[in-house]
Amino acid sequence: MAIRTYKPTTNGRRNMSVNLHEEVTKKAPEKSLLRPLKRTGGRNAQGKVTVRGRGGGHKRRYRVIDFKRNKDDVAAKVIGIEYDPNRTCHIALLRYEDGTLRYILSPRGLNDGAEIVSSNGAIEPQPGNCMPLKYIPTGLTVHNIEFEPGKGGKLCRSAGSGARLSNKEGRWATLVLPSGEIRQVSVECRATVGQIGNTDHQNVKIGKAGANRWRGRKPKVRGVAKDHACHPLGGGEGRSKGGREPASASGTKSKGGRTRARGKWTDARILRRRKSKRYGQLKL
Repeated sequence: MAIRTYKPTTNGRRNMSVNLHEEVTKKAPEKSLLRPLKRTGGRNAQGKVTVRGRGGGHKRRYRVIDFKRNKDDVAAKVIGIEYDPNRTCHIALLRYEDGTLRYILSPRGLNDGAEIVSSNGAIEPQPGNCMPLKYIPTGLTVHNIEFEPGKGGKLCRSAGSGARLSNKEGRWATLVLPSGEIRQVSVECRATVGQIGNTDHQNVKIGKAGANRWRGRKPKVRGVAKDHACHPLGGGEGRSKGGREPASASGTKSKGGRTRARGKWTDARILRRRKSKRYGQLKL
């Protein structure tokens, strides 16, 4: 079990748990793949807050991840599995036969010393290998999936996520995403075989407010507690529920509401939308 639960010695320790990161085998990051990470505090180039509740937190450096996996037909050996503070999953450091070092998202079951490869043709579908969807057998779980060929993986990149390749027909491959959405992407798009590791991430309990501050997440003020000028749910005499659907400060539906723009060209590629706890089966 990779989760440690603490005894309730203090109020902050009660119900608190931490991830032991048992998959991690390498402590220090590779210096050549580190980049400075500037803090924005949720503000854009004009200094305006565009993402509320961001600020503070521990200093981090960015790890350059190879999402494209475009070093074809060159075998790579896994040097170690590392913790990455910028994402929920772990990352694997690869050394290619020509000496190149690269980081990739670490799939479940990938161990030190394993050899993996990426190719534009058919290769063995073992965890960590990357190839176009047309060469991956139907029924396998894949991650780091491209939307457009050559643009790099965009889907299923967080801890424990993975999409099931359910069907291939003509130019399109059908994927069942973790949200329940069924979507088609081009069979020329690349994907990596396997489910992403660190599956225990979802079982961690923060335990206390300070742990969120370490992560750079500031406290959230409820919309109904604000003035009407600051939030759609604010204002009113006494304690009022707001009288409308749950929404963000900008008016965007929250709690599972439909936020996808209408008339996008990819609408034809979505066979079934995800399910919402509040609104049920979403429609196009």
